[in-house]
Amino acid sequence: MSDALLSLNAGSSSLKFALHAATPGPEGTPAELARGQIERIADRPRLVARPKSGPVHVREWPAPPGFDAILSAALDWCREHLGDATLLAAGHRVVHGGVTHRQPARVTPALLADLEALTPLAPLHQPRSLAPIRALVRLRPDLPQVACFDTAFHATMPEMASRFGLPRALHDEGIRRYGFHGLSYAHVAGRLRRMAPEIAQGRVIAAHLGNGASLCAMRGGLSVDTTMGFTTMDGLLMGTRCGALDPGVVLHLIRERGMTPDAVDTLLNRKSGLLGVSGLASDMRTLLDSDAPEAAEAVALFVHRAARECGALTASLGGLDALVFTGGIGTNAAPIRAAICARLAWLGCRIDPAANAAGDAARLDADDSDIAIFALPTDEEAVIAEGTRAVVCGATAQTASAR
Repeated sequence: MSDALLSLNAGSSSLKFALHAATPGPEGTPAELARGQIERIADRPRLVARPKSGPVHVREWPAPPGFDAILSAALDWCREHLGDATLLAAGHRVVHGGVTHRQPARVTPALLADLEALTPLAPLHQPRSLAPIRALVRLRPDLPQVACFDTAFHATMPEMASRFGLPRALHDEGIRRYGFHGLSYAHVAGRLRRMAPEIAQGRVIAAHLGNGASLCAMRGGLSVDTTMGFTTMDGLLMGTRCGALDPGVVLHLIRERGMTPDAVDTLLNRKSGLLGVSGLASDMRTLLDSDAPEAAEAVALFVHRAARECGALTASLGGLDALVFTGGIGTNAAPIRAAICARLAWLGCRIDPAANAAGDAARLDADDSDIAIFALPTDEEAVIAEGTRAVVCGATAQTASAR
């Protein structure tokens, strides 16, 4: 087995990880060796590791033993799975890189301090991104680490797409539109480039639809506009986040309802979105299976907001050549794809009902559609592995030649 790279992708209550070969595969990307997930970290942790071949490894804890102990168990499994192969480096998804960090970067104490300082821009996500990095510093201080930034993909957006209508001094201080889900969009752009290079060079909207949801307008595989802005709350309706909101509502909640900033934060981030509108659940599968009118209304609002933002991004692109669905909802919820495409019929967007319902085809547009339609699973861990390899390959080559 070849030497490997470890990708770590921290979520709100879980940690996804994957092992990739350090050398590129046939398509020029690192081949996947194994992947897994640590679920329910704060409650009853469960480690599930799936190698490409061989038995699935499962370990459960009746109570949380601490993040370091859980991550150490995952590292032990990786070490056993790799055998004589060497784990060269670990890469991490870091939600916010600010204005400065626009490429994968080797983790140093100075970089870690920079990223910690960005926590006010992403108070829910940045600490989760940095927790595995700090844990690995303690567990494997000899292991090189690389940070890969969700915001970096949107660094190509033009000035007009990144500005708010606020005083220039605030923009210069960092209050601007950053965009997120960048690792997912980078994977979609790369996958589309390999599948349909002519389409990838055109005007594409990628729809990352999941518990967190956003759209990205791409031209030539580069981001030119996106729906998320200063924070991950902006844009589309999401599982528990409100999406785009008149800022006057926030002022009203504080002034007239007496809500504290923390209470407003909880309301907009954790109690709104599909959960708030339906009063039932944040999971799209539950809502699609429900007969409750509130569930149907939440689904309809999700579709309405997604289609409306597709129209706005089409204006940013000056037209549309392709629509790509990704994310948990985007790749698994055929009714949502169909409903969004129906609302975009004015663009000549027509989905093939049979291909859409089958769920096993990447290309979904009907013969008479003016727009290509795809459903492509995202793989953020593969993008992390690519970024990590790009950063460490020079040092790796020198180390190998010295042996």
